[in-house]
Amino acid sequence: MSESRVPTPHGDGRSHTFRARRPFATLLLSHGAGLGVGSRDLQAIARDLPRNGITVVLFDQPWVVAGRTVATPPRTLDAGLRAAAARLRPTTPLVVGGRSAGARSATRCATGLGAAGCLALAFPLHPPGHPEKSRLDELAGSGVRTLVVQGERDPFGGPEEFPGDLDHVAMSVVPGGDHGFAVPKRGPVTQDEAMGIVVEATLEWIVREVVGESADR
Repeated sequence: MSESRVPTPHGDGRSHTFRARRPFATLLLSHGAGLGVGSRDLQAIARDLPRNGITVVLFDQPWVVAGRTVATPPRTLDAGLRAAAARLRPTTPLVVGGRSAGARSATRCATGLGAAGCLALAFPLHPPGHPEKSRLDELAGSGVRTLVVQGERDPFGGPEEFPGDLDHVAMSVVPGGDHGFAVPKRGPVTQDEAMGIVVEATLEWIVREVVGESADR
């Protein structure tokens, strides 16, 4: 793993690159409003996907690098993600994504970044308890093939709340998972199995929908 500073219009971010030996895709992920890139799902992806041929880049937004505990406005998150993507110059298909607020940012930026796909981990469809404040327009507007990985018990939007008529959006569900993909001790899957679902769903989707689609062009 290598780290590098990423200048953005709102301060310095930081990228953490986990390189595959012979990559066939590059995955750029930003975090949510909580743990930075230390969340269990981002760490599992960064650990497991490089050995399966996908280079993973995790991006810390400037507010995390600066040691602040409150996320900055959405426009600053988008600027940070664009700055991180601009430094990559990948020779393989690029997938942009993130978890929670980072997933929203990725859906807003995917088309402009020329991404071949978008990965939305724990997409916050609405604030907890307020389904009327929907963010579906961001997901619908990603403009590229998109995978949503959602916990079955996510208070920001359960899988059943997502419409099934978005042709470019696929869904994978973590049984018993909450917004952080934590699962009950006596739930249908263990925590390790839950992370396995996240990793395998992401890998299978990138191989089938992103790399396969790019090869057909």
